[in-house]
Amino acid sequence: MQTNKTEQLIKKARQREPDAFVQLMQLHMKDMYKVSLAILMNDEDAADAIQDTILTCWEKIHTLRQMQYFHTWLTRILINKSYDIRKKNKQMAALEVFNEPAKEDNYNLEFKEALSTLDEKYRIIMTLFYSEGYHIDEIAKMLKIPKSTVQTRLQRGREKLAKNYYGKHRKEN
Repeated sequence: MQTNKTEQLIKKARQREPDAFVQLMQLHMKDMYKVSLAILMNDEDAADAIQDTILTCWEKIHTLRQMQYFHTWLTRILINKSYDIRKKNKQMAALEVFNEPAKEDNYNLEFKEALSTLDEKYRIIMTLFYSEGYHIDEIAKMLKIPKSTVQTRLQRGREKLAKNYYGKHRKEN
């Protein structure tokens, strides 16, 4: 049912119907936020990446070859936009201190905190796999890395999360 609705919205969006495009983006907003936040670790930058992604999707939706890959296509654009923003921030803020996430951010704060302890190469794969439900093959294709690398980073990410989590809770007790 959801797939048919999404396909109809994609067809209408390709015909430049703004309402259909807005609905399509709203269906994917939560997923986009999680992925971008995993890369940027900052609400404001994640919002900028999402905004850039939406604009690019509107301009380039005609380049989407197969409708069943819309979510993958959208996520790949978002990842690229997020990396662009991060690169720009690194150039601009060599000595600045980054802001902490907003207090009103209710997206599983403990998990988010645990993810923030990981290197980005693990964090993005963990988010795509666990939060977004992508398969290892899809992640490899999206990130343009070998499947074995995704598997290794996923395993190491799990190990590091477990080590960080259990280490933190042992200290508290």
